[in-house]
Amino acid sequence: MNNKLEKLDDIKEIRALMERSSLFLSLSGIAGIIVGILAFLGVTAVYVFLGVSPTAPGYYELYIDGSADERRSFYVFLFSDFTLVLILSLCIGVLFAAQKAQKQKLPIWDATAKRLLVNMFIPLVAGGLFCLILFYHGNLALIAPCTLIFYGLALLNASKYTINDIRNLGLIELLTGLVAALFIDYGMLLWLFGFGILHIVYGTTIYFKYER
Repeated sequence: MNNKLEKLDDIKEIRALMERSSLFLSLSGIAGIIVGILAFLGVTAVYVFLGVSPTAPGYYELYIDGSADERRSFYVFLFSDFTLVLILSLCIGVLFAAQKAQKQKLPIWDATAKRLLVNMFIPLVAGGLFCLILFYHGNLALIAPCTLIFYGLALLNASKYTINDIRNLGLIELLTGLVAALFIDYGMLLWLFGFGILHIVYGTTIYFKYER
């Protein structure tokens, strides 16, 4: 009987090791919460810059009849604001993932991490380039929905290399992006829901589910 129990324990240990080697387990819930807060700050900065209510429809048309300098300032501010949010979010994600990996004595950069990043960054890069094209043509209305859609696709594409919660988040982000594309006047608010509220909920769930 003892031999059977020992073999069962050995099998469980081997299975755990295999799961660790095939899945990236260093995603941080705290990082997700901080990224959500950054999204809130980024959107708040946009509405403060515009000087309008968050529920005001057609935010992307406010400067369409303005002078060239006004439109340029508007575009530069939007680009700078969301680029800053993106860079800070990536840095925070990498920093907290490295800290969690060190705490769990797991490698931060191995074959699984490489596969996850490659599968995630292909949709992200494609989506980023597409959004730059939209930005270049002055089609601001579809940028917020497209970022949500491509981000959702990136999470879905990478989810097979990490915890299943990422797949669920990806599906919700994708659906949110489609709704934002349908109701473009409220694309910014839906972007805030996708990158702000969903990240905070996801981060809190990850923290209490895996990190406590």
